[in-house]
Amino acid sequence: MELLPFEFYQNEDVVGLARSLLGCRIVSKFSPSITFSGIIVETEAYRAPEDRASHAFNNRRTPRTETMYRAGGVAYIYLCYGIHHLFNVVTGPVDRPHAILIRAVQPIENIDTMRQLRGASSVTPRLTNGPGKWTRAMAISLRHNGLPLYHAEGDIRLLKRMSSLSEDDIVSSPRVGIDYAKEWKDKPWRFRIKGNPWVGK
Repeated sequence: MELLPFEFYQNEDVVGLARSLLGCRIVSKFSPSITFSGIIVETEAYRAPEDRASHAFNNRRTPRTETMYRAGGVAYIYLCYGIHHLFNVVTGPVDRPHAILIRAVQPIENIDTMRQLRGASSVTPRLTNGPGKWTRAMAISLRHNGLPLYHAEGDIRLLKRMSSLSEDDIVSSPRVGIDYAKEWKDKPWRFRIKGNPWVGK
């Protein structure tokens, strides 16, 4: 399977890239002998500096958000509510802090180990159908923050789609949990694969 190249992430159209990531595969290395992988089935786009829902709204720069100002193609991971590690793909050129939140993943490889990491008794969509669920299942944490996603031997990487998706396969709607974002809260920048059971509610 082919990696998404560095050039893919330099595109300034973060909304278009959020759609393009659907169906791509994310891979994370758990140990020398165990690798997790899954298909991205739900994303959200955040387009700073004007997007009030973005951590980098109005070009806000903090120790946490500095990763967002790097050239696209690195992971931006932050801790939500002190519990959940949320994984974002940084896109665009240097100092254009766009990011795509990966909200849900359909697990493919080493699913039983994912289940153990989640403390789940069985494998159901609840295993990975939320942004904090799938990162725990795939052992992604702050140690991955800032890592490039386009290195073949990297601890975390993104691969191209195995098959195409048509426009009819993609559903768009407003993003989740951003009522504070005023006029930006209704932007239809949440994308998911229609009918996929691993998509969050």
